[in-house]
Amino acid sequence: MSFLNPKEQLQKIVAGTVDVVSPDILHQKLIQSEQTKTALRIKAGFDPSRPDLHLGHFVLLNKLKVFQKLGHHILFVIGDFTAQIGDPSGCQKTRPILTETEVKENAKTYATQVFKVLDPKKTEICFNSKWMQAMSATKMIQLASQYTVARLLERDDFAKRWQQKNPISLHEFLYPLIQGYDSVVLKADVELGATDQLFNLLVGRDLQKRAGQDPQCAITVPLLEGINGPQKMSKSYHNTIALEDSPANMFGKIMKLSDDRMLHYYALLSDKTPKEIQQLKQEISSGSKHPKTAKMNLASLIVNQFYNEKESQKAAHEFERVFSAHEIPSDIPEYSYPATKNIWVCHLLREIKLVPSTSEAKRLIQSHAVLINGEKITDPNLKLQLKKANTFIIKAGKRRFAKVRIT
Repeated sequence: MSFLNPKEQLQKIVAGTVDVVSPDILHQKLIQSEQTKTALRIKAGFDPSRPDLHLGHFVLLNKLKVFQKLGHHILFVIGDFTAQIGDPSGCQKTRPILTETEVKENAKTYATQVFKVLDPKKTEICFNSKWMQAMSATKMIQLASQYTVARLLERDDFAKRWQQKNPISLHEFLYPLIQGYDSVVLKADVELGATDQLFNLLVGRDLQKRAGQDPQCAITVPLLEGINGPQKMSKSYHNTIALEDSPANMFGKIMKLSDDRMLHYYALLSDKTPKEIQQLKQEISSGSKHPKTAKMNLASLIVNQFYNEKESQKAAHEFERVFSAHEIPSDIPEYSYPATKNIWVCHLLREIKLVPSTSEAKRLIQSHAVLINGEKITDPNLKLQLKKANTFIIKAGKRRFAKVRIT
């Protein structure tokens, strides 16, 4: 157990959080934990709707790590059953239903990714399909009977869709109930989630009360903004830094942050105190510290978290070499492409995966951000002649490169 007393533990736990329901009850749980020498059961759920965890998830994982260092037991719930429903949190329309095969494929790497942050010896991985697939139709009806439609419509995203006459499918109402039921099965003492999960966490409290259990405390952490806009970091918005990104990619993406967003990342992803972050902001404003220096320090800190000091230094050196000196990276991807008389340049950029779509290729060309063998491309309708044995170095945007060999 922790060397800190319950009050000191509480201070560490609530630092940087948004909602705590409630601090007094959590303090009592910590006191009881110390008296009985029994670790609290700390739950957090992650739906494998996409295969990659990202820095937005890291905010929550970091708080789980705090509990873990204090000696408490982590229940990392992989929602392979709930992912087939799709979390309606923050959604203005019904999510597409994933197949069981898609969910299993996405879940494969979750257990390894989470151990980049948490201690595997002190973390229990749980799949909620284990108990949900065994639930009978009768049990599901009994679970559904414990909540009213009126209560579910108090939830902000459901309420907005109802008012705007956007459809809400019946299966979406089951999501918070099943997430709450996970807490009953696991006898969770505390459940953590992002701020958009508060309603779901409170449902867990209600269902535990009905099951005769002590209700869990609900704790929310802030949502991390994506790298290129005010929306939350999400694969749906294509604005993520994945925990599986290479050190160079991770470093480069962080260096693209605006100065304000950089400070937001410091607040949520580092150990800096609010006072230290305010001081950093003042140093940047006064000119005593260059924003690039602060950003490189942040990038090094984060890369070091998921890799090591050597990889962090290597990524910093590569960034300086490529982006400051405008050199070509030493390890750019190579592609073979068949010889052809006429190929649309936008099609080629998409085919070699430098861009996700031809429309993105057009946008980059129109903004003069595409170079082939050092020559700037300005015509988005350009047709290329690809002759056998030729080689092209293509740059798209500030940091995307590819070498194309014509075969």
